[in-house]
Amino acid sequence: MGRGDKKTKKGKIWKGSYGNSRKRAVNKVKHTPVAKATEEVEAKPKAKKVKKAAKKKAKPAEK
Repeated sequence: MGRGDKKTKKGKIWKGSYGNSRKRAVNKVKHTPVAKATEEVEAKPKAKKVKKAAKKKAKPAEK
């Protein structure tokens, strides 16, 4: 029950294989496909920014 035993974790590490006693690491990061991300961006039109005109200051009243 050591390095040569294919059924144990130590044996699987030595052999370089995977199975019930030595699971592969699960990738938990989910990536969004590029095609879906670009479709959503193209579907929403960009709103144009409107610059407001600067208000003119009233001249001070002369005495």
